[in-house]
Amino acid sequence: MKQLRNGARSWIGSVGRLGRHPALRWILPAQLVSALGDGMSMVAVAWLAVQIAPDGQAGVWTGMAVAAYALPAPLGAALLAPLMRRLRAAQLVAADASVRAVTLGAVAALAVTGLLEPVVFVALLAVSSLLHAWGSAGVYTLVAELLPEDDQVTGNALLSTFAQSAFVVGPGLAGGLTALTGPGWVIGVDAVSFAVLAVAAWTLAARQATTAAGTADLPDAPETSSWSAILDRPRLLGLLAVTCVFFFLYGPVEVALPVHVAHGLHGSPGLLGLYWTVFGIGATAGSLATVLLRHLPPWRVVVAVIVGWGAALLPLGLTDAVVPGLVGFAFGGLIYGPFTAISTALFQRGTPPQVLSRVLAARSALTTPATGLGTLLGGPVVTALGGRTTLLISALLTIALGLAVAAALRFGRRGAAAAPAPVRAVAQGVPLAAVGAASLQGS
Repeated sequence: MKQLRNGARSWIGSVGRLGRHPALRWILPAQLVSALGDGMSMVAVAWLAVQIAPDGQAGVWTGMAVAAYALPAPLGAALLAPLMRRLRAAQLVAADASVRAVTLGAVAALAVTGLLEPVVFVALLAVSSLLHAWGSAGVYTLVAELLPEDDQVTGNALLSTFAQSAFVVGPGLAGGLTALTGPGWVIGVDAVSFAVLAVAAWTLAARQATTAAGTADLPDAPETSSWSAILDRPRLLGLLAVTCVFFFLYGPVEVALPVHVAHGLHGSPGLLGLYWTVFGIGATAGSLATVLLRHLPPWRVVVAVIVGWGAALLPLGLTDAVVPGLVGFAFGGLIYGPFTAISTALFQRGTPPQVLSRVLAARSALTTPATGLGTLLGGPVVTALGGRTTLLISALLTIALGLAVAAALRFGRRGAAAAPAPVRAVAQGVPLAAVGAASLQGS
């Protein structure tokens, strides 16, 4: 009980420091507003696609619209790197929010006036997501720039909590507002939410520019590519690979769960919504609780999350009973909640500041399509094996992934402990150049 009280005090103190930070006190609320707007668009984008699609083509255009709202981000991370890597973190957030506000505002205006065509809709959504990998990288880079290491997990956790709570609250708000006004107005609200974030981020960027006179500008630091920074740090490369596989194994769940509910459980859309609601509630609670885990070894938390998520899927894969499946999915959300904050903290601590935004954008460019690829594969797998069997396979492979990571970490620690000092440093992810410099200084 004493440890719980101490943990709660530590959490409150850390959140309080974030709330009093002169820069974050504006960015964090604006980020919450934009997250809620995005949560509302989850419903509005799909509903608007159904409304404007030609007869008999609703499924095709809905799929294209949902994909266009997310998948172009990796393309933007790669093609726009020469331009975006010159921007500071606040400018990255501002640029992404500005593009989203303008393009989603155009979608809303055309939809409300009845002039929106499906091709234009998909094109505007694709443009709106081009900078999203950079915007996400920018906000987490801001956390690393502005906060001491002990508070970075708290900042990451709050950002993750915003996203998860928007997943719970946003669709419900969108459903009611869509019924009253139509999906175009809901997307307009999303555009306004990103405009709020853009104003807050541009204001912070201008303030940082005026106070940066006489200091080194991070974008002008010696040129290092994001991939060089990752390849020089084996543990970051390993974390990136593990995250991609983890998200890939999750992808089929988004296909298998609706099929399992509809055909295996003979349930309604309301039951499917209940599964995602309990997951979102669990994930929000898990994100908030991340701060209590910040003093634990981060890699152990990563392993626990992967194994725990796989275990949470087992009730869905082993039985048709609804209650165990709901309990398992809620637990899955709770155990998954800390993953983004903890894994991002590992990147923040292990990456040089001058390339952090590029490294985080490169991470998003790989992890975002990993889920999409898993979803694409899930379609034929579900068709061949059924929803419940696919959920079971996803659960078992995810547990196996977590156990493999745990074994690799244990083997790596034993090998590093037995190795000479320079080899031990490389095994822990220290660049070879740093090892050489340390050797020269000691000679």
